[in-house]
Parts: sequence; structure tokens; C-alpha cells
Amino acid sequence: MSDTEKRTVTRRGFLKAAGATAASTVVESAQAITRDLRDATSQTPVHGPGAVPITLYINGSPHTISVEPRTTLAEALRDNLAMTGTKVVCDRGSCSASTVWLDKIPTLSCMTLAIDVGSRKITTIEGIGTPEHLHPLQAAFVKHDALQCGFCTPGMVMSCVALLEQNPNPNLNDVKHAVSGNLCRCGTYPKIFAATLEVAQTQKSLAQPLSSTNGKGVIHG
Repeated sequence: MSDTEKRTVTRRGFLKAAGATAASTVVESAQAITRDLRDATSQTPVHGPGAVPITLYINGSPHTISVEPRTTLAEALRDNLAMTGTKVVCDRGSCSASTVWLDKIPTLSCMTLAIDVGSRKITTIEGIGTPEHLHPLQAAFVKHDALQCGFCTPGMVMSCVALLEQNPNPNLNDVKHAVSGNLCRCGTYPKIFAATLEVAQTQKSLAQPLSSTNGKGVIHG
């Protein structure tokens, strides 16, 4: 190659060409993403901003209500269905007071949109037991004085019952892990641990499934 031919490709020219190629690739990629989003949006129904009808399956029964798409499950339970056992405390998912079950899995209802629940089965504290027929764990909470202000109690019960459903013979560390996201401002953790472990031991000795039992006191409402 002659000296003249070598000089036809300069460093500046090379960088300009490389930059133009990269920019063209980015533009083409952005256009492709935009087309994909447009296609996906055109095929997905848009709800709102006004209220839309939804059906929630709560504690074994269907409930049809109209809510704005921004409505959380906690708001729907409390405001639309008067199920005030589920508490809203921090309202940002850091205290777990709003814990309910979705298909038996503990879930933060204050961080879940009601419209996104779909056909999943919801269990709230009202579905765990009633004042006349307390769940064994609810009765144990009363016995051990494991509730004070009561704001965290429904979420604590939901987390602890879920633990006992999944692991009928937990140890102390299992209970601590199960409620690690549930904050109790009154500091009743030792009594919560004792109540949960007592129920586990009782059920183990009886060798029968968990069921509701009569007791005194109300821990939700």
C-alpha cells in the first residue's frame, strides 16, 4: 500500500464512521422497542381512570365491587367491604401490618393493587377465626397477652398461622424468621413467640390439624 493510500483513512474519519454506525444502531433499537410497546399496548385493555368492577374471592366468598385502578387491596378490604381487621399502618410495605394471604401466601395488601388480585383466593384475619370461634393461635395471643395496641396483631397472626400451616413443628428461630418483617412497636415479640410455640406443641401432642376453638377476646375489628 502506498503512502497516499494509507493517509486516506485518518483517525478522525474512523471515529466519525464508528460513531455514526453506533448512533444508527441505537436509533434502530429504540424504534424497535417503541413498536413493540405500541403493539403490546394496543392488545392490552386499559382500565380507568374511573372506577371499574372487579370480583374478589375473600374467605371463601365472592365480592363484586367497583374501585379505581389505583386502589390497593387493603383499601378495598377496609373502605369498600368494611373488613377492618386488616390494618394500614406505614402504608408502604415496611411494617407488614396489612398482611393477608393470596392463595395461602402471606402478602402485603397495602402494596397490592386490588385490580391485580384476579381470581386468587384472599384470606384475611376475619377468615382465620371469629370472636365466637377463635383460631387456636388467636386464643393463645389472648392467653399470653401477646397484643397491646393491636395495630400489628392481625398481620402477626396471619404470618404465624401461615408458618404453622407450612411447618407444624417450628422452633424459636422459625417463628422469629416468620415474623421478621412484622414490626411490633409495643415490643411483645417474646409473648408472640411463646404463643406460637405453645400452639405448635399443643397441636403436635394432639396430632390433629389446626382448627378454630372457642375463646375469649377479640383481636381484630
